[in-house]
Amino acid sequence: MNELLKRTLSGALYVVILISAILISEYSFIALFFAFGIICLYELQNLLKLNSYLNYIVLLVTLVVFGILKIQDYAVITLLIITIFVKVLLLKDLIIIHEIPLFEGKKYILTLFYLISSIIFLTLIPYENGAYSPFILIGVFFLVWFNDSFAYLVGKNFGKRKLYERISPNKTVEGFLGGLVFAMIASFGVAYFTNTLDYQTWLIISILVSVFGTCGDLIQSKLKRQANVKDSGTIMPGHGGLLDRLDSILFAGTFVYAYLLII
Repeated sequence: MNELLKRTLSGALYVVILISAILISEYSFIALFFAFGIICLYELQNLLKLNSYLNYIVLLVTLVVFGILKIQDYAVITLLIITIFVKVLLLKDLIIIHEIPLFEGKKYILTLFYLISSIIFLTLIPYENGAYSPFILIGVFFLVWFNDSFAYLVGKNFGKRKLYERISPNKTVEGFLGGLVFAMIASFGVAYFTNTLDYQTWLIISILVSVFGTCGDLIQSKLKRQANVKDSGTIMPGHGGLLDRLDSILFAGTFVYAYLLII
């Protein structure tokens, strides 16, 4: 099968499954994200050369506690603070340190606060005044896809200055700015068609998604380089692993949720 056709079909299937699960009910969407979490956790542990069944139990327990039972308040704020702190440290490792230190304790910190807690915050995003609002999360995903698509198109056709050549040779400054600008433009369409959050909120979300999504993609690239692999897995023909597909929104979603929490 032609590689482009294979990539298109697997990408379309992923989008259909994702949007359908989000629209059907909050429980189908949480169930899907649990399945996504298991796959991503498996792929991340392979990258980190970590074999821990305990992490799968932690994923299940935290999804039940935060996603289904809705136990939040101080617990979710504490988890949010720790997660943001870990991600800021990862950004420091990305920019300053040649290799991310992966001692045993750091591997567990990454699985817990780089991945598992990120999945939790994605499941907490689609709520408006306590009610399940699926189009909020669909809008966030749409902005991620819009940013990634136009970053690729602008970078391929107009990119000259490398964004971070040592980690991702194909990313350019022009591509990043193109993705950012077009995501910001798309945010007005998202606000209009989803009829959920206001225009200003969606505009800020588009900036968060573009900036922190790019950071998440670069961190994932750095982890793969350290593991000496091209993709995190092979579950999505033409795309690599599921973690490769979700790395941007997993990283950015935490900051989107934090912003929605404070407005």
